[in-house]
Amino acid sequence: MTKIAGVASAFPHHYYRQEQIAQALKKNWAGKIENPQVLDRLLTRVGVEGRHLALPIERYEQISTWGQANDSWIEVAEELGEQSLCRALTRAGLEPTDINAIFFTSVTGIASPSIDAKLINRMGLSRNIKRVPIFGLGCVAGAAGIARAADYVRAYPDQVAALVSVELCSLTWQREDLSVANIISSGLFGDGAASVVITGSERSRPGPQIIDSRSSFYPGTEDVMGWEISEKGFQIVLSPDVAKVIKENLGQDVDGFLADNGLDRSDIGAWIMHTGGPKVLEATAEALDLPEGALEASWQCLRSVGNLSSTSVLLVLDDVMRRRCPAPGTYAILAAMGPGFCAELVLLQF
Repeated sequence: MTKIAGVASAFPHHYYRQEQIAQALKKNWAGKIENPQVLDRLLTRVGVEGRHLALPIERYEQISTWGQANDSWIEVAEELGEQSLCRALTRAGLEPTDINAIFFTSVTGIASPSIDAKLINRMGLSRNIKRVPIFGLGCVAGAAGIARAADYVRAYPDQVAALVSVELCSLTWQREDLSVANIISSGLFGDGAASVVITGSERSRPGPQIIDSRSSFYPGTEDVMGWEISEKGFQIVLSPDVAKVIKENLGQDVDGFLADNGLDRSDIGAWIMHTGGPKVLEATAEALDLPEGALEASWQCLRSVGNLSSTSVLLVLDDVMRRRCPAPGTYAILAAMGPGFCAELVLLQF
């Protein structure tokens, strides 16, 4: 059986309450926003109590180019990627040299060679390891990365695959952008990393079984979420239609996926969902007609660290496996949505 043998997270040391970050944003935008109360209202509504930042908060004033921001991204991404992967391997009872394939995902910085190559050097991974860097999937990439790594070990059941996700969203902040989308993202997104170790049926370890996965792409929705990329770096595209797309599609996608596996929603005992924000979580609960408290793990992650794009759903998985582990035999859905617009669903059994 294909198993999730270990999952772990890592965060920068710099943690700030939302009020501290709000003060820094107000200082940056002082005299530029006609009604500062709008900023307060938007930052309050994102449901975040605090976040980790890649750098000390005062350092962001010194970043004046995309190149400077990306250099910081490379440095911190290496550190957090190594930390999270080492912890996930320890929980799986495996060594770095046991990894046969490494999938790396991020949408908040770029590097060539990619961070996975740098981790080979830092951690002494196998010279013959297969590298699969992924860019552009955004929030959906945590779920998609698990699905693709599971596909790999199904093809090579005697092998081990690792997924490493690092998102340093604070390094994409646009200091001159006063759009509602940028203000919301400045209050919503945080920084951190998570890694997942997945084993094939011939390398079985304790952990939830990955039964199946499903990708769903929604044509004509490219403008719902993503980046506009220019000489200033990554500028957020975040449409109010995100919740609408979720309500219109997620329920039928989940029902069809479960039916193909001989199940329905009543069979699912745990929902491991991406922490997109209050409106996204509310739309998810409505689309799936979930009972009160079904998404508490996602809400808690949102409150404590914010939305970490592709890393978020992996943080929820980590929380569920360590603090809320369902009874053996329980089915779970792990899911995320992101640029495309698209969804990725993973069926687990604990």
